[in-house]
Amino acid sequence: MAEAPELSIVATIIDGGEELRAFLQSLMRFEDPPSLEIIVPYDATRPEVPALEQEFPDVNFLDLGRIDTIHPVSTEAGLHELYDRRRARGLAAARGRIIAILEDRGRPRPDWARQIVRLHAETGCPVVGGAIECREPASLLNWAFYVTDFGRYGLPFESGPAEWVSDVNVSYSRAALKEMRPLWTERYHEPILHGYLRKKGERLWLSAEMVVDHGRPPVSLGYLLAERFHWGRLFGHIRTMTIGGGERWRLILGSPLIPPLLWLRHGMTQARKGRGWRYLRALPHVVALTTAWTLGEVCGYVTRRP
Repeated sequence: MAEAPELSIVATIIDGGEELRAFLQSLMRFEDPPSLEIIVPYDATRPEVPALEQEFPDVNFLDLGRIDTIHPVSTEAGLHELYDRRRARGLAAARGRIIAILEDRGRPRPDWARQIVRLHAETGCPVVGGAIECREPASLLNWAFYVTDFGRYGLPFESGPAEWVSDVNVSYSRAALKEMRPLWTERYHEPILHGYLRKKGERLWLSAEMVVDHGRPPVSLGYLLAERFHWGRLFGHIRTMTIGGGERWRLILGSPLIPPLLWLRHGMTQARKGRGWRYLRALPHVVALTTAWTLGEVCGYVTRRP
């Protein structure tokens, strides 16, 4: 068997097609990378993926066949379940000393792989996450989506310990993933893994030097509102798995305060990053998207179902 690589990259397919091709091309442009392997788990819902094997012969396209989901894959809950299960299977197949997760919407910069290895060595942290920049040009609606989902991870910021890092740009030591294997064997849920590590007193490290540029194809506001609601509901459901009844009711009763607090927090964050005027122009979209998310999140708290 070949020697294990320094770095494994598990790529999550979100959009597929040309977005996946462009993403894989960005991985081929790494500058002075460590030894690495690239794993792309896919299932029967992505029939276009095998056509890329000839173009990218060094990529491990991991055929998972049919994945049975709790919810129909025509729903956001079903799609997210596919993402979670693909990631879990990719993590199980990874052989690297460091194992990273990316998605096809987030294209890493040329020094990304090299930075990961350095950061794990220097910080000693079991989890190192990175910056997420909005890939330009972006419409005001797409930028509002970016702000509500990833705005806190946009440059500039100071690297250091963090409460949150995103599964769009994250890496783990092999030892940490091995310890947490029962938590991700079936489905990878970033809040569960990171919550486990924080309770142990471990640090999550967020670095401004490990950067991906994130973008998505244009969509309508109606589509994004439905997506935000269902993803918020899933987030609420996942949180109920790690909190007690008292905390759950505190979140439910305090939910009317969440949207205005988010509007203020997002605004202050973007102002510090020099994008205050753009935020004000995008505010109507931000209000709509955060309200939809909060309604979904509360629904997840109440029903305890995705």
